[in-house]
Amino acid sequence: MNLIIDVGNTAVKLAVFDGFKLKTQTTESKTRVLSAVKSLIKKFKVNHAIISKVGSLSHHTIHKISEYTNLIILTKDTPVPFKNCYKTPETLGADRIALAAAAVLQYPNTNVLVIDAGTCVTYDFINNQKQYLGGAISPGLTMRYKAMHTFTEKLPLLKPNATNQLTGGTTLESMHTGAFVGILNEIDGFISAYKNIYPNLTVILTGGDAKILGNQLKNSIFANSNFLLEGLNSILEFNITK
Repeated sequence: MNLIIDVGNTAVKLAVFDGFKLKTQTTESKTRVLSAVKSLIKKFKVNHAIISKVGSLSHHTIHKISEYTNLIILTKDTPVPFKNCYKTPETLGADRIALAAAAVLQYPNTNVLVIDAGTCVTYDFINNQKQYLGGAISPGLTMRYKAMHTFTEKLPLLKPNATNQLTGGTTLESMHTGAFVGILNEIDGFISAYKNIYPNLTVILTGGDAKILGNQLKNSIFANSNFLLEGLNSILEFNITK
């Protein structure tokens, strides 16, 4: 059994895989990670684990986890099932590495664009030669709302609201249109631009805002909320069997 530990900015996602089959997943606060990990290891008889850190996790917690199971900490030097052609590999986030690994595993010999709609929106392109070439990073949906409020004197802080209204009739409606329709047009624009170069492109949409955005995109996409976890598991399996 494999334990996947995805450390985000505010919480930690935990998942257990039997080979490539997801058995369970949960989200915990950073203060409860260690007890949750101990419980999962005991319940599922976990042999191997991998940690991906976008946010921070204490050295004490990581050390304890390494005592309980065979642990890999994902870094730029961790062997992965693709060629990393990023110009600054030391700056490439662990989450983007995991998404590329999932793309290569699930869509071999295919040009894949992975879009992760979370705190930021990341775009990651992997070609049909298993080469990760890079992508783009832009503000996520919630970040756009917070930016309008933070950097102006009078605009309120709104919660994201799905809309296809092109012309907002009030200030609040205009903010929703700018944030929501704006991010939709950005994502559709990236997809269309890539498809002009790679007509047989496969597009994966994942992340916390994938559900609210996916239904209104013009381009065809595959939505997979567990894509990052599956990618981390594929990296772990790659290292176990290599």
